[in-house]
Amino acid sequence: MNADQIIKRAKFPKDLDKVLCIYRDYIGSASVNLDFQDNEKDFRNLSQQYSGKDSVIFLAWYKGKVIGCAAFRRVNSTECEIKRVYVRPAARGGGVGLNLINTVIESAKKNGYRKIYLDVLPEFDVATKLYESIGFEPTEPITYNPVPGTKFLGLDISKDAEQKAQADAQKARST
Repeated sequence: MNADQIIKRAKFPKDLDKVLCIYRDYIGSASVNLDFQDNEKDFRNLSQQYSGKDSVIFLAWYKGKVIGCAAFRRVNSTECEIKRVYVRPAARGGGVGLNLINTVIESAKKNGYRKIYLDVLPEFDVATKLYESIGFEPTEPITYNPVPGTKFLGLDISKDAEQKAQADAQKARST
């Protein structure tokens, strides 16, 4: 990542306008109608939904401007869903998307989640390849998405979490 790029958690209410702006850019980037997601209802509840540790929004910044976003939301105590990974066109190709996804995965692990899911529209083939390169695999849908060709992917993050916990325990015993 470029030294001028940073990823940080969105803080509410301070970052609400920036989150809404980039979320609307994401929605506008799709060639299909996303009204089934009831986005306006979600937008009214962002501050409440994403202020705790169970669900988090991250913003990618470059020279003081938001260039990308990614979030995860709680499904249940062991599972979460990646939401709205988006990088503005001018910032694509520099690893911002990968950094956002890795940030989400690491934060989800720290919050005790063992599985992480997502759905990706068929037109976002670059994103699909990126998810698959990280290890996401086809899975059953956990949310409603009626767009034909949508891929539903999941990643077991418990193995990494367990390995880290074992390594930390071993390190603690040796000190």
